[in-house]
Amino acid sequence: MIRVNAFTVSVDGFGAGPEQTREQPLGLGGEQLHQWFIPTRTFQRTVMKKDEGTTGVDNDFAVRSFENLGAWIMGRNMFGPVRGPWPDYEWKGWWGANPPYHVPVFVLTHHARPPLQMEGGTVFHFVTEGIEVALEQARSAARGKDVRIGGGAATIRQYLQAGLLDELHLAISPVLLGQGESLFEGIDLPALGYRVKERVSTESAMHLVVGR
Repeated sequence: MIRVNAFTVSVDGFGAGPEQTREQPLGLGGEQLHQWFIPTRTFQRTVMKKDEGTTGVDNDFAVRSFENLGAWIMGRNMFGPVRGPWPDYEWKGWWGANPPYHVPVFVLTHHARPPLQMEGGTVFHFVTEGIEVALEQARSAARGKDVRIGGGAATIRQYLQAGLLDELHLAISPVLLGQGESLFEGIDLPALGYRVKERVSTESAMHLVVGR
């Protein structure tokens, strides 16, 4: 399965705020989106490396997001803030020496870079040939397991428009951003064959599973 999991959008449909920078990778106000995810035991263990965190419905969806994964695909903006040709290979992602992926990760970019081996089994591969080549490589690396499209919004839109996504888990955060990176701008989900398959609300988010 080719899927999106735990991708959070605001009530007005933005997956990140405006003016994304190294200091504010989610843009202005974007950190508000993830208040359902950050407290969970899954986030605290996988990202913060702490043995703590909340359980319940939000954590259940977070757990599901990591199950049966064989590979990830992400846009270059999700990997880091560097733009244009790589000035050097110093930047190695937002996550430190041991990223929370532990499988091959394929980064969409216009500028080639050698594969980057990290601790814990994560290897970043930089793909310059487009979304379909990245998916072909990710499927091969996944060896029968699922491929997760990590984001950002522009990357997810490309896979949606190409008809390549099987399922999306979206967390609708009860905040308004007003502007930023829109997830569904110009996309007609019903025309592409998608419908809401699951809906669960918590105090922090409304979880929707959309599929075909």
